[in-house]
Amino acid sequence: MLSHWVRAILQATVYDVAIQTPLEAAPKLTQRYNNDIRLKREDLQPVFSFKLRGAYNRISQLSEQQKARGVICASAGNHAQGVAYSARKLNLKNIIVMPTTTPDIKVDAVKALGGNVDLYGDSFDEANRYAIGRAEREGLTFVPPYDDELVIAGQGTIGLELTQQWRNMDYVFVAVGGGGLISGIAAFLGEVAPHVKVIAVEAEQSACLKAALEAGSRVKLEQVGLFVDGVAVAQIGELPFDVVRMQKSDNSGPVVEPEVITCTNDEVCAAIKDVFEENRSIVEPAGALSVAGMKKYIKAHDLQHKNCVGIICGANMNFDRLRYIAERTEIGEKKEAIFAVTIPEKTGAFLDFCRSLHGRNITEFNYRADNRQSPDSMDPAAIFVGIALKEGEKEQQIIRAQLLEDGYTAHDLTDDDIAKSHIRHLIGGHAHVENEQLLKISFPERPGALLSFLEKLGNDFNITLFHYRNHGAAEGRVLVGLQASESNSRQLQDALLDIGYDCTLLNDNIGYRLFLK
Repeated sequence: MLSHWVRAILQATVYDVAIQTPLEAAPKLTQRYNNDIRLKREDLQPVFSFKLRGAYNRISQLSEQQKARGVICASAGNHAQGVAYSARKLNLKNIIVMPTTTPDIKVDAVKALGGNVDLYGDSFDEANRYAIGRAEREGLTFVPPYDDELVIAGQGTIGLELTQQWRNMDYVFVAVGGGGLISGIAAFLGEVAPHVKVIAVEAEQSACLKAALEAGSRVKLEQVGLFVDGVAVAQIGELPFDVVRMQKSDNSGPVVEPEVITCTNDEVCAAIKDVFEENRSIVEPAGALSVAGMKKYIKAHDLQHKNCVGIICGANMNFDRLRYIAERTEIGEKKEAIFAVTIPEKTGAFLDFCRSLHGRNITEFNYRADNRQSPDSMDPAAIFVGIALKEGEKEQQIIRAQLLEDGYTAHDLTDDDIAKSHIRHLIGGHAHVENEQLLKISFPERPGALLSFLEKLGNDFNITLFHYRNHGAAEGRVLVGLQASESNSRQLQDALLDIGYDCTLLNDNIGYRLFLK
């Protein structure tokens, strides 16, 4: 007898608009990891994301009265495009509520698909509340991105296709945001192919499923990172969480493994490169997240000769992000390490340092002489150096040990986000500024946000350092130095609290102390 979920998935109407995406071999990854690896190409859907499946299945099954009144959703990403495309296909009135911070490229993409965009609020939560309220006031049907039975059933058709395309699967790796995709796939595989293990993969900065499983109930993260924006969800959906927890296999083990794999931004960047090298496609960070998690899981569990699938769930990439991704890929692949090393301020010191690396390739070198020192003062100088790795983290530890043995003070900055995002671009000598306070500030990426910050800060504090780079994300990141003596440090803290942006004091950051302070 068919279960409720399998029946709903088999009856899903997704193929009026969606395609059955190919399951492509990944020969390079297969050879590197000694497992048969294939990629489910949901990035080839008409809206470049799996979200079309769930959105259309939900909208197409509305009553005629509901269709006549129209639909509304809140989204800054792929769900918005899925709803817009589905509404145009069915010739329905639609409202797509997007936060005012949404980049123009995403707004324009939704409009191009027939979406009527209403910009509201600084965050998704504000936009979502507004959309739900407007739905109630105007009689529109609200289309949730993941917490809905028909949406989950639509996404579950991916599980159906996988069983038709590869009967011998052992593992399926799925990116998790709100949980609609993994719950749909698990609901189908748990009934039809219970031998297949489903592995949840989350971005390290938005691991809401991991937090919920550890707590035994849904929890809301205080904040989420926005680089992997397709899964930047603070709380797992209620229905997806119930589905994930109740799925059991034949041996009474969970279909969705209890171990959640979390990945750093650098690991995601490396996976984007992996996908590109396999098929010359550039996928969005969330689209590559399953591959990043697969690589990590295979290594941690020493998998050999298994059949593994990674769901490439989307390719709506902001082009501006590519420079950041290219910069971080080698670190994410453990092919580069970054060190801060103190060497003598004397002629020939750089040559001596290079000899200590025993022929290893230097990928980056940043240094500036201190104008207070003579060329042969023998006082220590700090250098920022990138070193190519052939043996990953093991070699990274060997390099640091060798440098220490040769008398150098070496700090490994490979996992220091401030060093990688800001300090490497600022190295140019110490400023010798008294009472400098270093702060990391995050603010919504929208026109006027920076001006608003400066106006609220006022003229009471001198800006001594400022570094900002646009990465095409919804969140801007600034490293700023401000002069504040003991007498007005409290005033500075009050001013920052009043601004309302996320601020972190970084006076003890090792990169700042070595290169900028």
